[in-house]
Formats: sequence, structure tokens, C-alpha cells
Amino acid sequence: MIRNIVFDMGNVLVMYDPVRVCRAYTQKEEEVEWIRRELFDSEEWILLDQGALTEEEAMERVRRRLPDERLRALADRCMEEWHIHNIEPRPGMEELVRELKDMGLGIYLCSNASRRLRVYESRLPGSRYFDGTIVSAEEGVLKPDAAIYKRLFEKYSLCPEECFFIDDLPANIEGARACGMDGYCFSDGDTQRLRTCLMERLGRA
Repeated sequence: MIRNIVFDMGNVLVMYDPVRVCRAYTQKEEEVEWIRRELFDSEEWILLDQGALTEEEAMERVRRRLPDERLRALADRCMEEWHIHNIEPRPGMEELVRELKDMGLGIYLCSNASRRLRVYESRLPGSRYFDGTIVSAEEGVLKPDAAIYKRLFEKYSLCPEECFFIDDLPANIEGARACGMDGYCFSDGDTQRLRTCLMERLGRA
């Protein structure tokens, strides 16, 4: 029996688009591409999510790759304020999380994210209903590594078979299944289809 629903954050609860962040500060496509490539799609971004770098250390490395001071200043601003422009709730998610909570289910978040998530966590759809949150940077491990799922189960005393995971990446769903937690790959962004699937799994169709 499913007793707990575990959500990913980016492209599940919220829509993630780093290009939108860049365009909040520049309309020059060349500059947008520089910041997308050297900041948001960089090794440093992954290391931030892994908890292996501080933001200061990451930006020191990113800045060294940028060719001029304007781009360096742009990168600094995008890093400092990216969450202001990139926490756009996915329509219907707040209502879905509330509905699941009203059904008596536990609600959890398991996200590959930097420590900054704690700054904007309260802005996530349904965050007031969370019973627990696992942030990869705090755990020092990224999905789909089994260790992050096991940490979720241990920290909140959850039985994997009683949890159902929603993530937009197939590899993360497969990683969860390998640990005993079934899931749904939310790659199409269709909240109504997700709700239908959940209600079928919960016997509420």
C-alpha cells in the first residue's frame, strides 16, 4: 500500500529554465549562451548540487572562464538571484499536493539541489504540506545514487514499498525502483495525467 508520495522539485513542482534567468538581465543572445553554458550547464553547478563546492568557490571557477568583466558581473548576479526568476510553480501542483495530503498521505521532497534550496523552499508548491525534505547538497550525494534514497527512508523511517516517487528523469525513477520505491516519470509535464495515475495507484480512480 502506498502511504507516502515523494516529489522531485525541478520540472516537477516548478518549471526550471536557466535561459529565462539569463534573459532577466540581458537580451543579448551571445551573453545568454555564455551564462547558460559556463554557469547553469557547468560542472560547478553539479558540484553545488552535490555539496562539493560553496557558491563562492563555484563562482571563482566560473569567472575564470568568462572573457570580460561584464559577463563576470552578469554571472554573479544570475547566481545570486536565479531562484527569484526560476521558481515558477507548475499549474495544478499545489492543488494536487494538498489533495494527497488531505487523503492522509505523507508528502516528501527529494531533490538534486544546492543548499540554497532552503532559501526558497517555502515558495515551492505544496511546501506547507511537506513532512520531510532531502536536499542532495546536504547529503553529499546525487540522484540516482542509491544512497540518497536510502537516506530518505532512514531519516523519516519510511518503508520503500510504501513510497511512490515522482521525477522528470527516467534514470532517477530507475534508481528509486532499484531501492524498492516505485515511481512515475513526469517527463511530459501533464499534471492531470499524473493525478489520474496516482489515483489509480491509490485505488481512488
